[in-house]
Amino acid sequence: MRIACLHTVESNVPVFEAAAASLAGVTLSHVVRPDLLKRAEAEGGLTDAIRDEAAELLREMASGVDAVLLTCSTVGPAAERADLLAPVPVLRVDGALASAAVAKAAAGKGRVDVLCTVQTTVEPTRTLFERVADGTDVAIEMHIAPGAWEAFRGGDVAEYNRLIAVAADALFAKGAGVVAFAQASMAGAAGLCTKGVPLTSPGAGLSAAARS
Repeated sequence: MRIACLHTVESNVPVFEAAAASLAGVTLSHVVRPDLLKRAEAEGGLTDAIRDEAAELLREMASGVDAVLLTCSTVGPAAERADLLAPVPVLRVDGALASAAVAKAAAGKGRVDVLCTVQTTVEPTRTLFERVADGTDVAIEMHIAPGAWEAFRGGDVAEYNRLIAVAADALFAKGAGVVAFAQASMAGAAGLCTKGVPLTSPGAGLSAAARS
């Protein structure tokens, strides 16, 4: 199974390689385009032009592979657009995460607390999770981990992970039953949480791509 991954941060490459190691027969290739995320941040969110450019890139990446996986939540809607035209499935990494989170919440407390670190991720992620939750009694609540993205942009990944874990533990302490980490780059913080186990997207996204 050959999966091509489009990233907007270089540090996601080893994250997904590590997740792929547990999936027999899966090999990854990677394209990193940080400019897509930087432009979305500068524009205050995903624009039609950025979405269309990312969708065209995803379509081009579909040549010679079995599936394409977009690992950036901010640019996530581009995957849905590309999937309409590509010869192989094009998935967004947080799609499987949303499905798993909503299913878990439906069997428990009925709410998913979605934690993000960058503001541009909030609305695309909210739209995705609410679409998945449509027809259920599950409520979606969005949150930002204060200061985390500034730490990431400053190159302090340890502080980035620490601040994410602090924010997640605060949600668990307030009674959250299901906490989902919206961005793949947040996965490294999961092991630092002490009050609950958050859901992360790399493994779920790759597994979904491998099944597609």
